[in-house]
Amino acid sequence: MSHASTSPLRRQTGLRAIWRRRGLGAWLLWPLSLLYGALQRWNASRMQGRAQQAGVPVIVVGNVIAGGAGKTPVTQAVVAHLLGRGWKPGIVSRGYGRTTQDCRAALPGSPASEVGDEPALLARSTGVPVFVAAKRIDAARALRARYPEVDVIVSDDGLQHLALARDVELCVFNDEGVGNGFLLPAGPLREPWPRAVTAAVYAGRPPRPAGNAPAFALQRRLSSVMHNGKGERLELAALAGQEVEAVAAVARPESFFAMLGEQGIVPAAMQALPDHYGFESFSRRLDNQKPLVCTEKDAVKLWRIHPEAWAVPLQLQLPQAFWDLLDARLAAVCQRPPPG
Repeated sequence: MSHASTSPLRRQTGLRAIWRRRGLGAWLLWPLSLLYGALQRWNASRMQGRAQQAGVPVIVVGNVIAGGAGKTPVTQAVVAHLLGRGWKPGIVSRGYGRTTQDCRAALPGSPASEVGDEPALLARSTGVPVFVAAKRIDAARALRARYPEVDVIVSDDGLQHLALARDVELCVFNDEGVGNGFLLPAGPLREPWPRAVTAAVYAGRPPRPAGNAPAFALQRRLSSVMHNGKGERLELAALAGQEVEAVAAVARPESFFAMLGEQGIVPAAMQALPDHYGFESFSRRLDNQKPLVCTEKDAVKLWRIHPEAWAVPLQLQLPQAFWDLLDARLAAVCQRPPPG
């Protein structure tokens, strides 16, 4: 018995649709974007010269657009590269969506509600120290106090968090680029682009208008191996031809569903849920005997109620020139060859 797709790839409406072009809706909101831009410039001026040092090199992986751009997978890739080069990295984050307010460690078993879903994923997937705090400099100092061997810090998000001094800025774009190029709320930009960054990385087409920083195309695909909350592993290809339910509570769930399709997995039911959804009221569309597939980010919350759900990691590939640039920048900051 076949099932029609539930919550399929809905046509984008609301602000995301407005942000795609300079239509009437964008121009009506444009005066508010001028106010937003003035506040953004005032804050940048206020913070000039006041950024605080973490005591070790800091790499910020962020974006200039609202919504998901794929920062966390890039953070995972950067940390994996640093480990391979002999560095001892740690990660800091604000911990968006958590119910706590303090500065704390995100451990592999930490509930997402206490540390945020992305830090929980990073702690589980990278194996390096992760700390969260409203002010990332507080997280960096707490992390170094607990783990003095850490010699480089990666900030997951925080391009606009100017209180933390940084040595490398990586700006991530999804395949929508800068949209209509307007600032919030008339467009998707948190700050004007182009801006000075160490490098931009993008999926799809290069961001426009282009900045002076080098831009590198990234390739994204799903891992061929899934894992669930019971510690089991399974080849993704094993689901081909089965009735599968897919769920995604990320900024762009349609991308996850499309990548499943590219691997020959056509879900019989799909649920596209709000980004950072807590899954408290989640209910399945198919019966519990059918495979349930989710993103790695969703698994840290979904496994509490459905440990049998299969999480499919996202794998990134960046050109060697990007890694060479990162290594060279860190070597210049430290005034010594990189370890390893």
